Amino acid sequence: MSAEGRDDSPSAPPPPSLTIRAPSTAAIAVHELTKLYGNFTAVRGLTFDIAPGEVLGLVGPNGAGKTTTLRCLAGIIAPSSGAVAIDGHDMRREPIEAKRALAFIPDEPHLFDYLSVEEHLRFIARLYGVADAESRTPVLLEELELTDKRRALPGELSRGMRQKLAIACGLLHDPHALILDEPLTGLDPGGMRRMRRTIAARAESGAAVVLSSHLLNLVEELCTKLLVVRRGECVAYGPIEQIIAARPELAGRSLEDVFLALTHDASGA
Repeated sequence: MSAEGRDDSPSAPPPPSLTIRAPSTAAIAVHELTKLYGNFTAVRGLTFDIAPGEVLGLVGPNGAGKTTTLRCLAGIIAPSSGAVAIDGHDMRREPIEAKRALAFIPDEPHLFDYLSVEEHLRFIARLYGVADAESRTPVLLEELELTDKRRALPGELSRGMRQKLAIACGLLHDPHALILDEPLTGLDPGGMRRMRRTIAARAESGAAVVLSSHLLNLVEELCTKLLVVRRGECVAYGPIEQIIAARPELAGRSLEDVFLALTHDASGA
């Protein structure tokens, strides 16, 4: 397992939470986020915020610290230092309130083998106390093209359908913060187009979205700003236009060219 995927740092008292100095409108606020695995620094000093309706593209080469960052945002692993707040709730001091306000959809869906599609949604509804789940569920199933599969078990679903089910589970409680790791994995071209619409619609309805993907055309289409990381550190942050304005030599270049220029390592690594 890669360093990003395990939390084997030595046990020690958790560092105190920091006061996050971010706009009061931020739905996701991160201050000096750092994560160590033993002597390895997976993420170092990331600071950023995302307002309702914004879509942040988290991009970087393999091993840059993206998965670690997403898992810290979701409260799956604790930062070694720094702070994360979701919808105004500090993840360390108010983890339940923070997690209730978010949805994290990983690149590999984690589903229950013996629950049908509908039963997954009923379980999530009970977990989050979704009072109008009975009316919301058919709409989500239709939006994500799962209506005909509502009684199917995960083992009967394709990879793309399992991804859609995971996303449906994440959207059921109408999260204020939506964290997506490679959300188009396993989808066919039609499914990709509809999923882009789903993500855009959630941002338009006021959710703050973090989108991590190697599909730069998806990032360019949906994201209002970028966080580019390399070796766990931020190399660029802000609206794409501002990032390019700071590097005049990249004017008129494709996002792929901009990404490669920003993440280029002179050592060739």
